[in-house]
Amino acid sequence: MAKVLGLGGVFFKAEDPKAVRDWYARVLGFEVHDWGGALFEAPKGSQATWSPFAADTDYFAPSASPFMINFIVDDIDGVLARAAAEGVEPLGRQDEGYGRFAWLMDPAGVKIELWEAAKAEPGA
Repeated sequence: MAKVLGLGGVFFKAEDPKAVRDWYARVLGFEVHDWGGALFEAPKGSQATWSPFAADTDYFAPSASPFMINFIVDDIDGVLARAAAEGVEPLGRQDEGYGRFAWLMDPAGVKIELWEAAKAEPGA
C-alpha cells in the first residue's frame, strides 16, 4: 500500500534567510551548502532537505503558512490515488531528473510536498 516513508524536508520563510542559515551552521553545526540549505541522510539512500526561503516567496502558495512540509513517498501515484479517494486533489505535479513531485493542502492550510525519488538506473 502506498505510504509516506519519512520526512523529505522542511522549508520555511525567514525575513533574513542568510542569518538563519548562519545561526543553524554556527549553533547546531549544520553544513549549509552554497545553494542555501543542508542535507541529511535518510533511510534507503534518500535525503532530507533543510532550506530557508525568502520571506516573500510564493512557493508555499496557496498556503498562508510560513512553512511547507515535504514527505518522501514510495509511490507518488499510489499516494495521490489514496488522497483522491479521500476527496483531496493535487495542487500540481512535476517530474524532474531527481524525482517526481506533487503538492496537496492539509486541513490546517499547510502545503504538503510529496517527493518520490528517481529510480536508480540499472547498473548504476
